[in-house]
Amino acid sequence: MQDGFFRVAAATPQVKVADVQANVTAIAALIRQAAGAGCGAVCFPELAVTGYTCGDLFRERALLSASQQGLAQLMEQTKGLDILCAVGVPVAHQGALYNCGAVFHQGKLLGLIAKENIPNYSEFYELRHFSPACRPQEILFAGQRTWLGKGLLFPCENVEGLCLAGEVCEDLWGAAPPSAKLARNGATVLFNLSCSDEVIGKAEYRRDLVKMWSGHLLGAYVYADAGPGESTTDMVFAGHDVIAENGSVLAESRLFSSGLTVAEVDLERLMQERLRTSTWSAQDSGDLVRIPFAYRQATLDAFQPQRAFARLPFVPEDKAWLSDRCRLILTMQSQGLATRLRHIHGQSVVVGLSGGLDSTLALLVAVRAFDHLGLGRKGILAVSMPCFGTTSRTKSNAQKIAEELGVGFQEIPIEKAVRQHFADIGQDAGSLDVTFENAQARERTQVLMDLANQRGGVVVGTGDLSELALGWATYNGDHMSMYGVNASIPKTLVRHLVRYEAEHCKGERLCQALLDVLDTPVSPELLPPKDGEIAQKTEELVGPYELHDFFLYNMLRFGFRPGKIYRMACRAFSGEYQPETVKKWLSAFYRRFFAQQFKRSCLPDGPKVGSVTLSPRGDFRMPSDACATLWLEEIDRL
Repeated sequence: MQDGFFRVAAATPQVKVADVQANVTAIAALIRQAAGAGCGAVCFPELAVTGYTCGDLFRERALLSASQQGLAQLMEQTKGLDILCAVGVPVAHQGALYNCGAVFHQGKLLGLIAKENIPNYSEFYELRHFSPACRPQEILFAGQRTWLGKGLLFPCENVEGLCLAGEVCEDLWGAAPPSAKLARNGATVLFNLSCSDEVIGKAEYRRDLVKMWSGHLLGAYVYADAGPGESTTDMVFAGHDVIAENGSVLAESRLFSSGLTVAEVDLERLMQERLRTSTWSAQDSGDLVRIPFAYRQATLDAFQPQRAFARLPFVPEDKAWLSDRCRLILTMQSQGLATRLRHIHGQSVVVGLSGGLDSTLALLVAVRAFDHLGLGRKGILAVSMPCFGTTSRTKSNAQKIAEELGVGFQEIPIEKAVRQHFADIGQDAGSLDVTFENAQARERTQVLMDLANQRGGVVVGTGDLSELALGWATYNGDHMSMYGVNASIPKTLVRHLVRYEAEHCKGERLCQALLDVLDTPVSPELLPPKDGEIAQKTEELVGPYELHDFFLYNMLRFGFRPGKIYRMACRAFSGEYQPETVKKWLSAFYRRFFAQQFKRSCLPDGPKVGSVTLSPRGDFRMPSDACATLWLEEIDRL
């Protein structure tokens, strides 16, 4: 399965209570459909072969015999399909009846997962018929020797990271689901064969239960629910199928429907999550049975991932959720700064305000912090420091924003000071080289630091996460501050935070100025403008930030290889960037990321607000002289 992606399905057939032949026919049809869709595994509801609502008919030898024969027929009919199946069936053995999930592949019955927690409350009375799971034991069933009981694992021999296991309905709803032990013993994809009746509010609870439990397990969870055809004598069944991965719902069926619910799980992501989470401890319990299986090589070779990926992984797609996220992030940033100011008894901050996105966001955060502390906004000094590349547009927006927010504002042109510095060090002022650019950034930082000293305050840093990843900052220039409020905010998210403030601010003039900042090309404005317009556009030099943020998120959050990130990006940005363009900027990203670590090794303090951050005191530690050779060689081979 390419790049660790594995396609699974939850299936709800139209059942007929106690009509085994009709149910086998319906199940077989869905297995063929799932195999045709490229699924490697499919899970069916609890007791799907007979129907869950058979009641005392489960005591009838005729039904039990027919279900065993029906399972044998089902395996025979589907043995040519390279798909692992889990189908609910009653199993009688040594005077006890077990509620089981029959797991089979290519006609071979691998095991019978028995339900451990038998509900006998409210509308459930399963103890009338079924016994709790026994310890694993070998039995003869449906004409094959197989394993029956709890604690069965099904590792795949030729798909890295794939190990399947299962539990049955109520097992998930108890205080200690069996899947916890199964996951800690290697299971990455968990099945649940369920027949959960529908009552008001239960669907939401069920969805949250599956979603959150997949997060607890750092695994994938496939929940298949019984639906149409089950008896409605006392209950109604909605066929609510849910597939979740590590705390996120990947796919979900409509209530009162039947058929397949399909999703692709990312096995590499799950394995990486388990590796990076130190509180996740693997086990090797001796009371579990491992029953291996393997897919045909032709099946693996033919698999083509279809999973969709968010183009902007740092930015929620849902507008309401995005608004809530922006509100929370701004609060986190401002609370971080407020706490620092409270600790140092500070009543003054200095912000270098260029009229660009990052410095605008930093100022907005400072205003929120001062409002929270009950401090007057005049304690905030916004400083504009025009030089060779400053345009009238950004200069004007900086002043408007400062005035509308009611903060202190000071304009200090630095061109004269920079030219004096050039003369002092023998720099040709006509040479637009790195010294020409960085001298401006360092002069600005010196001005800000000295102003902060005059006022007994601190300099609030403006640089964002994306710039830190790429090293797009002048060492000991805009790279340095006394508290960096944007340090864990990627560029693609900065834009939405500023837009949120524009939509919720008071005053038309402030709103228009913020919107114009959003429309201004991202630029450090260190080179002279052309015809009054910005000449130095960052994304033309280092690449599109939406690509770099995509690379950054998937590299740092999941540890994916460059090849996988490349293929994911090609799918996510299909029609927008050609594969060769993606490859070009991916290579640039890795080169810059490794070469610029020394700037990240001495970052100022700043609040972590998301799952990806580069603080050397927090989530990411890397030697400044690490080599990028392995990563760049893989990109070259793409």
